[in-house]
Amino acid sequence: MAYNAKGMARLVFDIETSAVGLEHFDEAQLEYLFREAERQPTEEDKARKRAEISQQFNLWPFTAQVVCIAMINADSGKGQVLYQSDDFDEESLESADPDGLSESSSAATVEFAPQVDEVELLTAFWDVAKRYDGIVTFNGRGFDVPFLYLRSALLNVPITRKDWLGYRYQTEPHCDLAEQFTFYSVSGRDGAARRFNLDFYCKAFGIPSPKAMGVTGMDVASLLAEGRHRDIAEYCLRDVVATVELHKVWEERLKGIK
Repeated sequence: MAYNAKGMARLVFDIETSAVGLEHFDEAQLEYLFREAERQPTEEDKARKRAEISQQFNLWPFTAQVVCIAMINADSGKGQVLYQSDDFDEESLESADPDGLSESSSAATVEFAPQVDEVELLTAFWDVAKRYDGIVTFNGRGFDVPFLYLRSALLNVPITRKDWLGYRYQTEPHCDLAEQFTFYSVSGRDGAARRFNLDFYCKAFGIPSPKAMGVTGMDVASLLAEGRHRDIAEYCLRDVVATVELHKVWEERLKGIK
């Protein structure tokens, strides 16, 4: 297993999520979810609000599922992408041994591992996670980690690392770059250290943008509907590769600022 200077093995990861169908909710739940839409004055306003709320379903762990998790060992560069796929073929499945993600390597290699369903995906992820002391994310404290915790709890998947939310003003065990580049939101929404998205930071620091291939997080639902599971996996991996490079910038130029 590879380690940083302090002897901590670090995992960089990102998740992709997609809303589940409305058939998963009963009448009371649907009324609750779309309550704001029903309060709008006209039918047109109601329809617009319903569409807006439906878009947000992708962001909530009780209305969406995890469809992909991409991971890279920050020190060895080896990676693994776990993703749900309808075309899962047990005979052609590549090895998904978590130890393969931790071995030292002079060349970065990534294994794509299709999973039968979300339960298997989350189970495989937590098996990898327990081998790491620290994680690196972009907005993981606000989105990825709580989403994973709640989805795992909902599906009764054992969580092997329960300390990733921890104390906000520490970078161990969780270094959230979205907080580091804003110095924990010191400037608020519009100040010098306002938050930008990952794509903007990458372009500013000369890092290849994960959006360069024309795919964004907004496309995940349509890609899933079209059965383009590998495209989702490759997009998620590009986000993680960008996060790895942005983390290097932070470590070399900004780490230690208080």
